[in-house]
Amino acid sequence: MKKLLFQLDTDAIANTFDTVVAYDGGADHVTVHGGITPKTVGKMVDGVIFTRAPKKKKNSAIFITGSDMREGQGVLDAVLDHFFDDFRVSVMLDSNGSNTTAAAAVAFARKHMDLKGKKAVILAGTGPVGQRAGVMLAKEGAEVILTSRRKERADTACAAMERNFDVSLQSAAASDKHSFDEVLDGAQLVFATGAAGVQILNEDQWKDLPDLEVIIDANATPPLGIKGIDMTDKGTERHGKICYGALGFGGLKLEIHRQCVSRLFEKNNQVFDALEIYALAKEMTS
Repeated sequence: MKKLLFQLDTDAIANTFDTVVAYDGGADHVTVHGGITPKTVGKMVDGVIFTRAPKKKKNSAIFITGSDMREGQGVLDAVLDHFFDDFRVSVMLDSNGSNTTAAAAVAFARKHMDLKGKKAVILAGTGPVGQRAGVMLAKEGAEVILTSRRKERADTACAAMERNFDVSLQSAAASDKHSFDEVLDGAQLVFATGAAGVQILNEDQWKDLPDLEVIIDANATPPLGIKGIDMTDKGTERHGKICYGALGFGGLKLEIHRQCVSRLFEKNNQVFDALEIYALAKEMTS
């Protein structure tokens, strides 16, 4: 029986990147729908759960994509609310690649340090990658600080993650040298997740930090988010710190992405959201 994957994208035009990875992950056929909302997804779900026999439902799965994680989370919630008894299929959420990107970065950080009790600062962390990385780090016992230029934005992001994942995150404003110096004081892990092409830190701001062990930049568009790190750095030592660039952990991100798709077809009752994807990332890097 063919493995059918239904890519439900919240954007009007679905991202072809997700479609390619879906095929590379083992789907025999990918059906793509754009413009999906919580109100319109029910018809799609019905078509998937009411067709194949219970023992064969594992051969159908749903992959929620799109550029907006909040919209994707709403669609995921609507999909799960539509399931009942064994009328369900496995589903994955990876809007904007945020879950798989965050999982790869945090899994690599974990290889170099025991995250429990460590101060982890996520710069420009109010976007989907920063928020999901914050959740994963907090679940490992780290003291996580999410920053934004405006503290109210960081407050909102932290509250959303606390509500959805039962974690405790701290918020902080970081917009000038003084506020950056303050938030970075004592940090052992720094993760930059800002907008593409925007430099957040210059090299002088991090190279002499005495407590810093690992520094990760998720930006692959010059200028990079952290000056002094190369986008291909993969555990590269610079100034006594372990450095990762976006391409350095990007290969693992793709492997996690493909592996998640593959595992969707093992059973019909799996949900791959932030924590499930991170658990797989840890398994793959152990």
